[in-house]
Amino acid sequence: MAVGNELLFAPFGGVGEIGMNLAMYGIGDGKRRSWLIVDCGVSFAGEDLPGIDLVFPDIRFLEAERKNIVGLVLTHAHEDHYGAMLDLWPKLKVPVYATPFTAALLEAKCAGESHAPEIPVTVIPVGGRFTVGQFDIEMISVAHSIPESMALAIRTPLGTVLHTGDWKIDLTPVLGPPTDEAKLRALGDEGVLALVGDSTNAVRDGRSPSEADVAKTLVELIASAPGRVAVTTFASNVGRVKSVALAARAAGREVVLVGRAMVRIAQVARETGYLEGVQEFRSVDTYGYLPHDKVVALCTGSQGEPRAALARIAEDQHPEVTFSRGDRVIFSARAIPGNEKAVGRVINGLVNQGIEVITDRTHMVHVSGHPRRSEMEELISWVRPQIVVPVHGEALHLSEHESLARIAGVKHVVGCRNGDLLQLGPGKPEIVDEVPAGRLYKDGNLLVAAEAKTIADRRRLAFVGLASIAMAVSDKGELMSDPEIELIGIPEKDGRGQDMADLAFDAAVNAFDQMARARRRDPDTVTETVRRAVRGAIGAAWGKKPICHVHILAV
Repeated sequence: MAVGNELLFAPFGGVGEIGMNLAMYGIGDGKRRSWLIVDCGVSFAGEDLPGIDLVFPDIRFLEAERKNIVGLVLTHAHEDHYGAMLDLWPKLKVPVYATPFTAALLEAKCAGESHAPEIPVTVIPVGGRFTVGQFDIEMISVAHSIPESMALAIRTPLGTVLHTGDWKIDLTPVLGPPTDEAKLRALGDEGVLALVGDSTNAVRDGRSPSEADVAKTLVELIASAPGRVAVTTFASNVGRVKSVALAARAAGREVVLVGRAMVRIAQVARETGYLEGVQEFRSVDTYGYLPHDKVVALCTGSQGEPRAALARIAEDQHPEVTFSRGDRVIFSARAIPGNEKAVGRVINGLVNQGIEVITDRTHMVHVSGHPRRSEMEELISWVRPQIVVPVHGEALHLSEHESLARIAGVKHVVGCRNGDLLQLGPGKPEIVDEVPAGRLYKDGNLLVAAEAKTIADRRRLAFVGLASIAMAVSDKGELMSDPEIELIGIPEKDGRGQDMADLAFDAAVNAFDQMARARRRDPDTVTETVRRAVRGAIGAAWGKKPICHVHILAV
């Protein structure tokens, strides 16, 4: 059987959106193909998904092709690139490859969750090269906001693909090596068929500032603070954590870790050597014993997460950490699109307590881990790809990346979306098919499809509430007792002050009384007649028609 006559690419998440990154590459013909998965990320649910915390890519295609999947490679340990592993890997059980820090963080994540799967990982050294099936994969160090971020040079019989992952050009990173320009230039000399690249900052001109600039600002802000200082950032940004620690030490302050994710990251970073030379951190139970001018609280919650440390502090609900008027809180992060309202609530809660809040609006306290346009142009000049496929971004980011690549002289620029099956070679690149691609929701302990009736019902409940009516009816079609009415999420009174429950009661009784006796003996008929009557009566009074459940007990 012929193999290697097509090189394919398909994203399942992260294209047309920020987050939930998962892509696959394929080699083979129409009868048999082998697949390589890159990343397995999660997205976080918004207010439009009541009761849902996490959103995953739908991997039904990969489940069906499980026997043909040769491996899963993680580019780095950000949640939007590896956060779905605990829930999705058990459906695939394919070999996993990651660098030491990413592997250690995944192990810690599994250890911290009850009933988490044991995920065996083949650890690849930073900059290592290995072969999986027909894929020859080389990890190339790139600067980003977490240790050991890797671009992947994926060599195949039909050409080499550079899958950038998340990256930027930072000549002075606080932690880890800068983006490996020499290796990328050498890859360009060798020949690159396609660049599948990060589009997050394609709308921004120039170059992203360096982590070293943030470190300098943190030194100044922590040294000048008269009282307590708190810094919130992404827990995974170990370079930023190190900068806070060094700034605190220079100011004669202790660092207290506040939030489980911060504790876990710090432990893994220290075990893997990324906090070498940094003082030991203090646990949260020491916070109250330290003088105000001798403490820096390093907190989770930079995205306004309601259960994270900073949100609880902003509501004055944290059991061990409080701030006072005049204390300083530094938001060393930028709100991810969609999180602006949540972050705003936390900031307003702090300001209302008289706390000084500093953000990147006025100070250099955060820089992006993604490349701006000049950096993207530079990468294209280094690797000189025949094809550019923009990924990792919303529609505007992808479009701007496409335009940039065309201006840079790339021969083929191909836009795609989640579920598009793109043939990279041989011949002109084009979308040749579609694969199932959607979303899975984490609902408690369960994974449910996005189209499941559960979510639609929950949205309706959030807007119109529930009316529940229970009636006992004899086999002769007589009402044996008064109906029991329960209203949930519905106003107690109408505009004239009448109880809404009384309206529902009257509507149910009147509808039943007006039915012919023969029809009253049919529970299904009674159910539907009463449901329509109650829903209509509440709708007329309220202007909204609730979900209405009628329970008929035949006695």
